[in-house]
Amino acid sequence: MELKENERIDDLEFKNLKIIQNKDGFCFGIDSVLLSEFAKEIKHDSIIVDIGTGNGIIGILLSAKSNPKKIYGIEIQEEIADIAKRSIQLNNLQNKFKIINDDIKNVIDKRLLEKNSIDVITINPPYKEKNTGIINEDSSKIIARHETTATLKDFIECSAKLLKDKGEIYMVHKAERIVDIIYLMREYKLEPKRIRFIYSNKHKEANLILVKGIKGGKKFLKVEKPLYIYEKEGEYSEEIKKIYNK
Repeated sequence: MELKENERIDDLEFKNLKIIQNKDGFCFGIDSVLLSEFAKEIKHDSIIVDIGTGNGIIGILLSAKSNPKKIYGIEIQEEIADIAKRSIQLNNLQNKFKIINDDIKNVIDKRLLEKNSIDVITINPPYKEKNTGIINEDSSKIIARHETTATLKDFIECSAKLLKDKGEIYMVHKAERIVDIIYLMREYKLEPKRIRFIYSNKHKEANLILVKGIKGGKKFLKVEKPLYIYEKEGEYSEEIKKIYNK
């Protein structure tokens, strides 16, 4: 596999999977790994759409964890979509994983995917609302971290249109956005069913949140036990070690 300038191949240390990353661009973090673990309960032979797929990390991990029938990754940035396509080739997933290089707001109108046809949606969206937080000068990082091209509402609305009845949505986001997430999911008939708060350690406030919803689901929410990333300074907790196969 030929690499471009500033690119490297990282070993995911899971079933021989690898991924291409640009060291000067936006690289995936632990949030994507935790989302793939949270969503691995999905049924085999599911059709998955990963909205805002980036370099394809979530789809690549789920290809091995859940054995889906087909994965579509939607990515607006051409350069990042190209990295995802080459990472898919690197893992010989061309027949299972397809990248759609377009704006999520165009997916339905252009009929890139059919309405009410998808079993599972995964989302690791930009965490910061537009005009908030520290703006990074790198455009790819701005798009990945800030709602510049699509808002949380756009992600959830697109998910609701794509999902079949009783289809599932899995999302990782900042814990501070929980009210927005639940409000918008309810507005688009995606009933929250599972929530798990993620903490750096037992002495910190919740930083991230994992949420599962079901399209047209009945009202019942399970709040799962907390997930701590570190047991003590610099050392992963036992659960994180298990997720990372350490």
